[in-house]
Amino acid sequence: MTMGVGLKYISLQLVAVMRQNIAKSAITHYRRRGAEVHRRLTEAGQRNMASKAENGKEYEAIRDDVKEYYGKRLKSTADLKSNACVPSAKPIPVHIRNALKEVHPDVIARYYGCGLVVPECLEDCRVLDLGSGTGRDCYMLSRLVGEKGHITGIDMTDDQLNVARKYIDYHTEKFGHKKANVDFVQGYIEALQEAGLKEGSFDIIISNCVVNLSPDKTKVLREAYRVLKDGGELYFSDVYSSSRLPEDITSHKVLWGECLGGALWWEDLISKAQEVGFSTPRLVTAAIITVDNPELEKLLEGYRFVSATYRLFKVPKCSSEEKSLVIYDGNITGSEKTLEFDAQHTFKVDEVMEVSAELANILKCSRFASEFTFQPTGGPGSPCCAKPQAVSSNPFKLVEQVGTATPSSNTGGCCSSQESCCK
Repeated sequence: MTMGVGLKYISLQLVAVMRQNIAKSAITHYRRRGAEVHRRLTEAGQRNMASKAENGKEYEAIRDDVKEYYGKRLKSTADLKSNACVPSAKPIPVHIRNALKEVHPDVIARYYGCGLVVPECLEDCRVLDLGSGTGRDCYMLSRLVGEKGHITGIDMTDDQLNVARKYIDYHTEKFGHKKANVDFVQGYIEALQEAGLKEGSFDIIISNCVVNLSPDKTKVLREAYRVLKDGGELYFSDVYSSSRLPEDITSHKVLWGECLGGALWWEDLISKAQEVGFSTPRLVTAAIITVDNPELEKLLEGYRFVSATYRLFKVPKCSSEEKSLVIYDGNITGSEKTLEFDAQHTFKVDEVMEVSAELANILKCSRFASEFTFQPTGGPGSPCCAKPQAVSSNPFKLVEQVGTATPSSNTGGCCSSQESCCK
């Protein structure tokens, strides 16, 4: 072997050894790096699991506190420590007032709602009441939906459910129904599937001052969206705060039980509802809550609370931005002359009103479709039309603008006997 060839051979050997060393070093490096990444992911997973477990314990603790408060401590509305869970005074339509009169006194005695949740167009509808308690709203609605409709109430408190179930036969006979159109289910409003409530099975969901008691509002909205039929509506009253609440308020058991500690910032409702898939929440009524308890007022200093009713619809996303003209036909019982749909829109019979593309889409895709005539805007010979009322979507500002809770003479109702709203 010549010297040149020998040197070349040695060089190749050195290169090969260097490559092997580099490869070994790289493998060792990536193995170590992979192990480190795996360790970090494992720790992160463990922390996440621990966090979920901690949240689970926290949620269970909140639920237990609420059960204790509403099942054991409160025996009637007289036991409440504040005015948050007492409905605001406002006119109640005659047909709703008559239905309420027929509800058994024992059921009414333990009613803790903060509003009147009776949407229009109820006949033959399947309705779910989230946090139904002793069943006051369920029994009232069972009268309004008629024998072909059905009401399901869900509540987590056995004591409340025992009262509700006790009077099923009483109200079936009172309303002249051949069979009961009401049932009550034990479960959590964040876990409707676990309670056996199927997807797309309800036309309307109502809730009266209960969502604030849940530790997971987003999950409540997501579950409500799941069990609603396409075109369905979540129509509910609840307590909202003027800003996000600090931990010393959210962790206070009495404040939570009084519907204040768990109150959602009203702007968070808007974002959470849209995140789940609902249309933009439409504000119906609002009324400022006065606590009237010096001890609790001191804890809540700097924060305001409002009882507000919103309506959220499960309809397809609106792709158009063009406004529409609509004419209300006046066929809804209790709303024969006017339909107060929300704080901005009061529809008068045979009057042309201009509405946004989103509202037109809601009306077309919901149980209200047959109650309106729709026209495009801007066409030749387009009639003069009424405009929506210029009021704020902020419930606190709405109260300032109108002075009191917006009185809706059409907080409830059902269709005329000629046609049902829920097919």
